[in-house]
Formats: sequence, structure tokens, C-alpha cells
Amino acid sequence: MSETRAGGAVDVAPDNPARPAFEPIRASDIQLAQAHISAVIAPTPLQYCPRLSQQTGTEVYLKREDLQDVRSYKIRGAYYSVSQLSAEERAAGIVAASAGNHAQGVAYACRTMGIKGKIFVPSQTPKQKRDRIMVHGGDMVELVVTGSNFDEAAAAARADAAERGATVVEPFDARNTVIGQGTVAAEILSQLTALGKALDTVLVPVGGAGLLSGVTSYLADMAPRTAIVGVEPRGAASLQAAIVNDGPVTLESVDPFVDGASVKRTGELNFQIVEHNLGRLHIMDVSEGAVCTEMLELYQNEGIIAEPAGALSVTALQEMNLTPGSVVVCIVSGGNNDVLRYAEIMERSLVHRGLKHYFLVNFPQEPGQLRHFLNDILGPDDDITYFEYLKRNNRETGTAMVGLELGRASDLDPLLDRMEDSKIDCRHLKPGTPEYDYLVSASI
Repeated sequence: MSETRAGGAVDVAPDNPARPAFEPIRASDIQLAQAHISAVIAPTPLQYCPRLSQQTGTEVYLKREDLQDVRSYKIRGAYYSVSQLSAEERAAGIVAASAGNHAQGVAYACRTMGIKGKIFVPSQTPKQKRDRIMVHGGDMVELVVTGSNFDEAAAAARADAAERGATVVEPFDARNTVIGQGTVAAEILSQLTALGKALDTVLVPVGGAGLLSGVTSYLADMAPRTAIVGVEPRGAASLQAAIVNDGPVTLESVDPFVDGASVKRTGELNFQIVEHNLGRLHIMDVSEGAVCTEMLELYQNEGIIAEPAGALSVTALQEMNLTPGSVVVCIVSGGNNDVLRYAEIMERSLVHRGLKHYFLVNFPQEPGQLRHFLNDILGPDDDITYFEYLKRNNRETGTAMVGLELGRASDLDPLLDRMEDSKIDCRHLKPGTPEYDYLVSASI
């Protein structure tokens, strides 16, 4: 298990305002919320996963929040928060900001309760999520696309609410939202009890930490011996940054790929709950490429269409040392994934596994050079997946961009050796460099 750390290479800007007084959320608060929303929100399945159980030597269960009506757990906190508004607050209308899933929960609540809502989402929000927001909200909601990330959309939402006197329904940093999300943990314990099982470890995806703080609050009272693992995307590890800096800080940049968890700043209330429970918590991160690999595994083996944030918990299993035979639950938090993203998902997975590589190849302008590249440089299991002749630099050479998929990751070093021995000049492009990002985007 990786140590808690400040989100890899992502820079942070110090930002530590005075903290408000902390009032713990109790299991009884969550139980009341569960009773309140149970007439509208049905429990989701807790499914045993043979594949992951065999891989880890444990009993792995998947909490299928991707099977909610809005395809994510966010409906719990959104619906409970809206249901607790006063008549005056409802009449003033609702404003919400979201990367997509919270917005669907708010839209669902607006339509079912007859409340007007205005929802702000960043431009990175997949079209599938935008379309579902309007399906759930109908003519009761207005959708505004603004900003390049969640935090910019949230700032626009709060400004709009202040101008119109509307009520903001927060996606994670609000007491009722956290209480609503905590009902996931209440269901897990109830379902395991019905199976005669006790929960040893639960893995929870982390963006703003609303779900983690709700689950932690419930288990602290009802299952204090349970280990809780919070899993962040490596490119947006805002909770780890907050722990290192003794309070929430604003990351200067995030990788937007895991859109449901790409949050620059963890919530204040959420951090306070985490801070008060650090003895039972482990916070770790996983790479976006590893997330893509597990998304494909879930789809191909279990038939689960998980969005990137929904696969965070399962991805972390591969990096943990778990007690053999222990009972482990992974929360699959959402399934709002746009099918148009699968080309990128495949690409990121292949790169992560060391199977996909890109090269700038300077071919001498002599007969037979491409045949030499194919026959003498490429291995028997190497496949050209992308080839674009970029330009003729001069009369002696011409440059091409070549994408190769290897049969095995271990085939790379022999390939590089053959390139080194050849008179064809080959430059290996490395992920994360501007040249790689610019050129590879054309091949997806």
C-alpha cells in the first residue's frame, strides 16, 4: 500500500483559512437519512466477485452504485440534501455545480420534487453525462457548461446563487450531502450481515471526499475495526495534499481524465472528518493508466460499465497487501461513461501496461528502408497501429510518426537495441512530454 503523500508532481497553493468548529456526523444521522430516502432510492446490489477474490486471496464484493437510477451514488446525498430544504429555500430555486454525477442526482430531485434548478458543469464533462442530466431533470433544470474544471464551474454556480438568492446544493462539502452518502456504508453492513459476514476492509473512491467522509462516519460508530482505504486518482490527489499540509489546499493543476474525482480542493468538512479518523484510514492513489486497465477488465469479465472514478477502488486492489480470506468491499461509485471515450481508455491502458509506444522515425531516402524497418527492426509480435509520414526534412531523410503495439512489455528493450543498431534514426517518445501528448492525440 502506498504511503500518504501530496499527489505526485501536482503543485499545491497554500490556502489554510481558519477552520470552523467540528461537529461529528453519527451513525444515527445516517440511519435517519436512510429511512428518509429509502422510499425513493432502492438499495444497490453487493455482488461477490470471483475474479478479484481469486487474484487477491480474499473475499471481494462489489457495491454496485453504478446501478442507481442516475448510475452513481451521488443521488443519495443530492436527494437527501434537497429534501431537507425549507419551503422558502425550495421556492428560491436550486443551484449546483458538478462534474456530472451530482448534477444528475440534483436534477432527479428537482423533477421529482417540482423544484427549479440551475446546474453548472465544466467543459470536460462527457456528453453522456450532460445528456443524462437533462433526461433526469427535464424542464425543471437549466444546464450551464462553463469553466475547464469542476472548481471553475463551482465558482460560477456560487456567484449565480448569490446574485439570485438561490440555494446551493453542494456535491461533497456539506453536512446533509455527507450524511446522504453515508447510507452506502449502512447498506454494505446490512447486506454483509445478511450473508453472515463482517467487513474487514472497504475501498472508497475519493474526489472531494464526500463519500469517504460519509462512509467513515458510519463505520466509526458501527464497525470501528474495519480498515477504510480512500483511493484518489494520481493526477488529482487533493486529499493527500490536504493531509500533508494539515488542511485543504488548492492544487494548481489536475489531470481531468478521472472526471468524477478530478477535484482541486478537498472539502473542509470532509477533511475534518478524515483528520479525526486518520487512525482507521489509509489514503492512496492510483495512476490514470491503471484505472483504464481495470475499467476494461471490469467490462470484459464482469460486464460492468464503470466510469473512471467508478473503477478507482478496484484498481487499488492490485497495489494492496490484504489479509488472506478477509472480506473486502470495493465501492463501484459510478457508471456514467461515454462510449466515445473507449479509444482513449484503450490507449491509456496499453501505455500503462508497457505495450504501446510511439517513435519518430527518420527514414533514409533509399529504396527498401521501410522493408528493412518491418523485417529487421520490428519483432514478430510487434504491430504497427499508427503510421503518418510527417514531412521530408531534406533529400536524405523523411520523418514518420509510428505507433507500435508490442506483444509483451518485455519486448521493448530488444526493440530499442535493434533500433540502435540500425542506420534508421528512431526517437522514442516518452509519455508526459509535450511532443508525446501533441502527437499521440492525433492517433486516438
